[in-house]
Amino acid sequence: MVYFEERLTGGHPNSLGNTVEVVEEVLASPSLFEELFNCYFSNDEVVRLRTSNAMKRICKAQKGILIPYMDRFLEEIAKIDQASTQWTLASLFNLLESGMSLSQIERAKQIMKHNLEFHNDWIVLNTTIDTLGNWSKKDESLKVWILPHLQRLSKDSRRSVSKRAKKELDRLSK
Repeated sequence: MVYFEERLTGGHPNSLGNTVEVVEEVLASPSLFEELFNCYFSNDEVVRLRTSNAMKRICKAQKGILIPYMDRFLEEIAKIDQASTQWTLASLFNLLESGMSLSQIERAKQIMKHNLEFHNDWIVLNTTIDTLGNWSKKDESLKVWILPHLQRLSKDSRRSVSKRAKKELDRLSK
């Protein structure tokens, strides 16, 4: 873990740092994924942020690398109280749904429902709205559950959240 963790440390917190280079290495040698995954357990929140960014990049390039780690995402990473981790999970769940088991999808729904109810970060809310909204198209009980939350969030003072919630409400109402 030390190798990638050191490379993902430092610089401006909102910069990618060496994330892209780390992603390229993992894509070239997927056996390195475990080391990158373990960077989620760093004490440095910037390392965890960049790890999340790397996960999305790897997922978009080679979904199959992440699928064997789905249970660990659901059980270990979901417990990390950091907005970037939670918004990344919502994105990954959306991208990886076809490779997830029914029980994994149910667990992912629980995590995202909790975030939609209790999280205040605008990116967490927006990515969660996107994923749960997509999943609601084929899950009537989820659709029934999400509608009042979308109503509430459509009145959010943050324009991006209220706009996203209104858009999803309109889409689900058709």
